[in-house]
Amino acid sequence: MVVLWLVLPAALGSFLLGVFVWAVFEHFLTTDVPSALPHRAKFRFLHCIFVYVVTLGNVFEKIGVCSLPRFLQFLQNSVRIKEDPALVVTNLHFGTILVRLFQPKAASPNPRCCCAGFCLADLYHSLCGSLARETDSVLLAVGYRKLPDHHYYTLSCDCLNASIHFLKILETYGVDSSQVVLCGDSLGTGIVALISQTLVGKLDLSQIRAQNSRIPFLTQKLMITSVFKYLLIDFSWWDAIMSGAFIPPEVWKKYRKWLSTDNLPNRFKKTGCQPVFPAPFNEAAYLENKHLLDVEYSPLLKDDEIIAQIPEAFLVSCENDILRDDALLYRKRLEDQGVPVTWYYVEDGFHGSLLFFDKKSFSFPCSLKIMNAVVCYIKSIL
Repeated sequence: MVVLWLVLPAALGSFLLGVFVWAVFEHFLTTDVPSALPHRAKFRFLHCIFVYVVTLGNVFEKIGVCSLPRFLQFLQNSVRIKEDPALVVTNLHFGTILVRLFQPKAASPNPRCCCAGFCLADLYHSLCGSLARETDSVLLAVGYRKLPDHHYYTLSCDCLNASIHFLKILETYGVDSSQVVLCGDSLGTGIVALISQTLVGKLDLSQIRAQNSRIPFLTQKLMITSVFKYLLIDFSWWDAIMSGAFIPPEVWKKYRKWLSTDNLPNRFKKTGCQPVFPAPFNEAAYLENKHLLDVEYSPLLKDDEIIAQIPEAFLVSCENDILRDDALLYRKRLEDQGVPVTWYYVEDGFHGSLLFFDKKSFSFPCSLKIMNAVVCYIKSIL
């Protein structure tokens, strides 16, 4: 028995070390770190840790220990929370939806601005607290239900329902009903846009003052895998969806005016041969996956009449981010419909960089730049 207790830790240690070595090789073989990115050694180290975590999650999923999403949730919620003496932080439930309220302790002679954000995880606690403190705002973070237990519609419905409930009780928390800003990072960006669009014309609710959307480590494979799991798409359709073969010709004709790379500014277009998109239509792929084309999943596909009525927007896009062009296309859609847009472009930014703004030795110049830009924008519209 003693030998067993000695062998097991050694085996576990060897396994973890082997996965880490594999992650390091994976990083150096597949990752191209942009030359314009400062602190490249720090970036490589953090990305190796990220690849290591994702790889461990995939291994645990394959051997039946737990799913990758549940493993990532466990790590996110294991982050140590540092209390801010300037804030009162309260966990509440709006119905069955968990929310976290950040309120400045200092009294205010006037009603405060409200920021509603769409990620309640300990990983984002410091970010939410800093945003509430620096803008002297009441901030609500929504704990929407996630994978692997919940799939499409649940996420957006939780965020929408929590937002509507909060808009009805703003005065309870000393919030100026004319100063409500929706904030989102990464996935939350799309949620911000969708909620802004859904609330158009809801005269019985406080109107949204502005959208603060941050489109910020994310590979195409990880992003598409997450979409497949969330929308319950069979992975056998990977090639058909990546090539656009599931899109009927008439649908592509309708949406091309908004989604084509022709809408990107010339400085962001890639030179050389452009790929043919979409591939020849595959009807079977469409019939099984047509919910991908549901406008409820893409703010870019809403009709012009809706887009024209949404509030002004503050968009942050990062050069080294797979979602950069999505931000640029959305910006054009807003501007074409007369919606005021403040655009902040971060040439040395990457997906997730904002989360490192207060991590001291692990912070990046772009992290602080983005945080400061967001705070300055919110202050400017109060």
